[in-house]
Amino acid sequence: MAFSVNTNAGAFAALQNLNKTNSSLNTLQSQINTGLKVASAKDDAATFAIAQKLRGDVAGLSAVKGSLDRATSTLDVAIAAGEAVSDLLIELKEKAVAAKDSGLDTASRTSLNDDFKQLRNQITSIVNNAEFNGTNAVKNGGSAITAITNDDGSNTITIGAQDLSLTGGKVTITASTEIATAGAASAAVTKLESSIANVNTSLSALGSGANRIELQSTFVNKLSDSIEVGIGNLVDADLAKTSASLQSLQVKQQLGLQALSIANQAPGTVLSLFR
Repeated sequence: MAFSVNTNAGAFAALQNLNKTNSSLNTLQSQINTGLKVASAKDDAATFAIAQKLRGDVAGLSAVKGSLDRATSTLDVAIAAGEAVSDLLIELKEKAVAAKDSGLDTASRTSLNDDFKQLRNQITSIVNNAEFNGTNAVKNGGSAITAITNDDGSNTITIGAQDLSLTGGKVTITASTEIATAGAASAAVTKLESSIANVNTSLSALGSGANRIELQSTFVNKLSDSIEVGIGNLVDADLAKTSASLQSLQVKQQLGLQALSIANQAPGTVLSLFR
């Protein structure tokens, strides 16, 4: 081997190895700091791209969860209104049946009719106020309840509106229906029986829709969790393995520094040739 004070091949080799060790240490320290073995595209471009695509899917599913939650709340309000209308119709039928008695005195019939009108008008109040987030699914001309079900919003679930107002929809009595006479009461009973059946059908439709939304929400939550676990499998660092590697690299770094120090002393041996 030639002796030279200009070129120290041993020091170059030691420095290269030390730099390699330092680079590996920097990578491990980044993994420890972030908890990720793939934190950016330069770590692993292909894996990072896949992880980013999956993160986009999770973000889309987060929006789906919000949409499903809003639909659930809107349905809860609609169902509560439907149940209240159903209860009122039953009370109205009781009043109407009582008013069919032709032997009632005028005061009793008037009292029954006044109660009937108050209960009838309460239906309108309930229906008009059954709104959530700007959506009312039970008024006349009400809006259908729609929720997105996939991460790009291309698929939806739609629950049709149910008209429970006093406008000739599911409820066949009107805002002018009264039981002031036995004949009027008899006609009202027929309409109320039909109304009760129709409202029960509407409640069944709303309840089935609520169950469907709930099932979809459960699935979306599980799907989101599964994707997040998959992302973790791709990019998360194994900190137990990283810790062991860190200890090894720290020892190699110390040995590399010593090797570089020894290599740097080599040109000094040339002086002994001139003594």
